[in-house]
Amino acid sequence: MESPPELVDAWDHPDPFVLRVRVQPEHIDELGHTKNVHYLSWLDECAWQHSAAAGLDPEQMVSTGYAMAVRQTEMMYLAATFLGDELYVGDWITANDGRLRATRSFQVLRLADKACVMRAKIDYVCIKVASGRPSRMPPAFVESYPALEPRGPVRSAPGHP
Repeated sequence: MESPPELVDAWDHPDPFVLRVRVQPEHIDELGHTKNVHYLSWLDECAWQHSAAAGLDPEQMVSTGYAMAVRQTEMMYLAATFLGDELYVGDWITANDGRLRATRSFQVLRLADKACVMRAKIDYVCIKVASGRPSRMPPAFVESYPALEPRGPVRSAPGHP
């Protein structure tokens, strides 16, 4: 899905792959805001949809005998979200060494006030599905996961590096 026009200037990088999410009652914790675990779920869903849009859905990936497995996840929560909030999860491939590792960067924006409520980065390593061992990326992965061209520093939220 495309980013709503009113969010275009709020993204850290141009042209994100975008997943739209509305915070539902089951997403709310005892404090009245979104449970942290749901953000990770939304990042994962966005990454899978982005991969499918790039030509590597889960079935195709497994049929190659290779997959990208999570190595490390970093999430920075910048603001709480609440029941009914309309959120947009943006995803970019920000690094791909063409051999073993790739990185996705994410940003979660709230439509109502254009606030960035989260930034995240997930590092992946290519593995052979049968063994779970790291392995060189097949050409289809290198082609489907081109890294974003560098365009200067990422914007930071006030008070955050």
